[in-house]
Amino acid sequence: MPAYVGIGSNLDDPLLQIERAIVELGRLPTTRLIAQSRRYRTAPMGPQDQPDFVNAAVGLLTQLGPQALFDGLQDLEQSLGRSKPKVRWGPRRIDLDLLVYGAVELGTPRLTIPHQGLTSRAFVLYPLADFAPDLLVPGRGRVGDLVRQVTTTGLEPITGD
Repeated sequence: MPAYVGIGSNLDDPLLQIERAIVELGRLPTTRLIAQSRRYRTAPMGPQDQPDFVNAAVGLLTQLGPQALFDGLQDLEQSLGRSKPKVRWGPRRIDLDLLVYGAVELGTPRLTIPHQGLTSRAFVLYPLADFAPDLLVPGRGRVGDLVRQVTTTGLEPITGD
């Protein structure tokens, strides 16, 4: 099943944290990393008295079900040193969000697919559009259309200068 994961970090060398997470995502059981976005520097969504984030997205092919994949993402966050933020949308070493899982729409107390904030967050849509502009987000539309509905304010691709 194709699945798409958003990645973010703003602590402890965020670019390095993103790279570590991408490597580990490719090591999840019965899962293969098939695509990844550029990296983006983004202004924090929550409290502004924290460092900018680095964000990216990846595409996976997985045999894990949506809940098993979500559990794997949470386990991976813990192994990469994530601790519970002290404030909502506060600083974090790593954040892994299951954005889309095939054509599945799911709403449980632990997991919502597609991810609730996907359609309104440039730091999610722009990375997805790098490699999956034609991806149909169930019940929401195509990534290439959704990305045109959000502002790029506070979003900057990271180049290899």
